[in-house]
Amino acid sequence: MATKIERPLDLLNASKGKEVLVQLKGDKQLAGTLMAFDIHINVVMDNAKELVNGEVKKNIGLTFLRGDTIIFISPASTSLNK
Repeated sequence: MATKIERPLDLLNASKGKEVLVQLKGDKQLAGTLMAFDIHINVVMDNAKELVNGEVKKNIGLTFLRGDTIIFISPASTSLNK
């Protein structure tokens, strides 16, 4: 399935309902299902998990991330069902 990505938010839109990895300021990483986002890259994730060295440290569940705390968002390459 090829998705045409022309603008940065196109990638986020294509990732809705899928698992993403989010790097936050302060060396924190979260992985979870991307539910929603806005033009400020404020993000809502479900089934969010805090990761440390690639391992699940804490299950968070439904969470809101403020856009100015996010360094990057990436489609997750592996499932984190721990």
